[in-house]
Amino acid sequence: MGRGRVQLRRIENKIRRQVTFSKRRTGLMKKAQEISVLCDADVSLIVFSPKGKLFEYSAGSRFESILK
Repeated sequence: MGRGRVQLRRIENKIRRQVTFSKRRTGLMKKAQEISVLCDADVSLIVFSPKGKLFEYSAGSRFESILK
């Protein structure tokens, strides 16, 4: 049996919100890396935290010349 549906709404508790952000950000980065490897796709992911910190991931031949 699968998981129940999660109701999407803002998490009021600051600590829980930060923990959820960190876990979901890590999951997104992992999925971006997986789709890049499995499908040989060029992938770029940019995430800003609530405090404005930048997290980014990129993979693929198109991004090699941009990042150097």
